[in-house]
Amino acid sequence: MKLHLPRRLRRLRRTENIRRMVRETHLHASDLIWPLFVQEGAEVTPVDSMPGVFRNSVESLVRCCQEAEQWGIPAVAVFPSIPQSLKDPAGSHAFSPENLLFRAVRAVKEKCPDLVVITDIALDPYTSHGHDGLLSPDGTTVDNDSTVEVLCRLAVMEAQAGADMVAPSDMMDGRIGAIRNALDEAGYSDIAIIAYSAKFASALYGPFRDAVGSKIGKDAVSKATYQLDPANRREACIEAETDEKECADMLMVKPALYYLDIIREICDKSSVPVAAYQVSGEYSQIQAAAKLGWLDYERMRNESLIAIKRAGADLILTYFAREVAEEISLGRFGR
Repeated sequence: MKLHLPRRLRRLRRTENIRRMVRETHLHASDLIWPLFVQEGAEVTPVDSMPGVFRNSVESLVRCCQEAEQWGIPAVAVFPSIPQSLKDPAGSHAFSPENLLFRAVRAVKEKCPDLVVITDIALDPYTSHGHDGLLSPDGTTVDNDSTVEVLCRLAVMEAQAGADMVAPSDMMDGRIGAIRNALDEAGYSDIAIIAYSAKFASALYGPFRDAVGSKIGKDAVSKATYQLDPANRREACIEAETDEKECADMLMVKPALYYLDIIREICDKSSVPVAAYQVSGEYSQIQAAAKLGWLDYERMRNESLIAIKRAGADLILTYFAREVAEEISLGRFGR
């Protein structure tokens, strides 16, 4: 039977070059932010739950940043892995002049002055209890207002160390406006804020907590009293709208792949750029499935990133950044 179809959509799928001509969503190296881990000492150690990811020394962190520049990645996000001996309930090492993060940022900016360095604002790398802020007197939850006060101090110190952008990941109420005021008053009005606006209480953060050493005991620390309920779409949009009103320069959704609807809705409503964080669990799932031979590694990796971009994200934080940027640069991505 021959169908009479004046419009045949498959005409534009017939060859690879035709498909390339009409492709709607494109990924560029400039869309990527590379999350990197740094630890004390000269050793570089693998993160067992994140194949291909390492806890760098300061020296190897600098080399990674030089590679980022080589392959056109505009920004890195640096996360410190702090020794347990330096942790306490108040996360006081976060404010030490010898804080590993401050030293790492200074080293990177010395060798890569044009690379955008993003630093996290939260206390979980430094607290003995693994929470993102200061606990309430009864120890049952994180106290909002006292946490915001110390995070403002941390934001200013990160800016002093040379951070180009600070990223509050704590999900405290009112912290974006307070941090903006603190930075401005300290003379850092040009330092941008990337707000973790829609950060969900997800099961996908486990490998990251392994990497930075914030996992306490064998069970995950529950952060449900401050991170978003994964079931709540409207609340996520309210969080993003609130952060934008408090003058966040960018908004972020975390995780990414399980929350493409949230990315799309926030992008539609927001007037500032929106980033999405393809988190450690999303990365490790792809790595594990490929290792077991269940999925094609490159195709799944690429499809996941295109899905995040197609949902509307302007920027993607991903542990795939370096390898993907190289493939894009060499014209091999998606071929």
